[in-house]
Amino acid sequence: MGDDPMVRPRYTGLASFMRAPYRENWDEVDIGLIGVPYDGGVTNRPGARHGPREIRNQSSLIRRINQATKICPYDLCEVADLGDAWVEKPFELESALAEISAFYSRVHAMGITPLSAGGDHSVTLPILRAIAAQPDQPLGLIHFDAHCDTGDDYLGSKFHHGAPFRRAVEEGLLDPKRCIQIGIRGSLNDLDIWSFSHDSGMRVIYIEEFYELGVQGVIDEAHRVVGAGPAYVSFDVDGLDPVYAPGTGTPEVGGFSTLEAQMMLRGLTGLNLVGGDVVEVSPPFDPSGNTALVGATMMFEILCLLAETRAI
Repeated sequence: MGDDPMVRPRYTGLASFMRAPYRENWDEVDIGLIGVPYDGGVTNRPGARHGPREIRNQSSLIRRINQATKICPYDLCEVADLGDAWVEKPFELESALAEISAFYSRVHAMGITPLSAGGDHSVTLPILRAIAAQPDQPLGLIHFDAHCDTGDDYLGSKFHHGAPFRRAVEEGLLDPKRCIQIGIRGSLNDLDIWSFSHDSGMRVIYIEEFYELGVQGVIDEAHRVVGAGPAYVSFDVDGLDPVYAPGTGTPEVGGFSTLEAQMMLRGLTGLNLVGGDVVEVSPPFDPSGNTALVGATMMFEILCLLAETRAI
């Protein structure tokens, strides 16, 4: 037991993602677990900057093997915690995003598949800027969320957690026709707020259609839309009903359950996944720690998917 930190008592040691080893030397790492403690793009409730630290803490509850899929990612790949893509100038939004992108450019240059914990959803844009650097092959996207996040200018800024995927399409990082957005719902001030998603060709599954299709139907749609090309998974915890994840910046009642989320993620096996993230965990709004545990659990499901892809 003493030789394997993952089977030691879970209340011991320094917290790292999934109790994976922390590495400053990134040689021979296949999948890098990374925190992005930045929430300068929130439009209302802050706190997601504290997400990575609490997700690390709660992830000590995650064991080695996915009981449902039988996958042990650590047997398939070298997995390590690479620390945080922390920002030196957090009050300067656009330069902060550039700092995050520079960190991920180093990760990408090392051939490491990134799996990240935010942070608000604005951090996905700089990650995509670093890993979707081939203009002839933009990425597909599987996006779980209550919001499409394809808005535009808000309070004088084009860069915030309600617009990363519009910016990513405009910058040629995503192919909108290979993007699927799952769980969209909630009240609006503008019926056309998500028109960019529809006009650009994204497949939007509102929560009502989610329940009409069922989990397997949504999985089938994800495979159809994304196809065989490289794709990224982005999981916003506000896609879940807030009874499961109250600690988030923009909760929306009427979402899918944690089990439905796990089943959808498991159904993505076989896709060519090149990275993923879990975002919008805001620990100050959930003192129980449950939202961070949910975030860690979804992160583990994505880790299993990425390990399968790397092992092929």
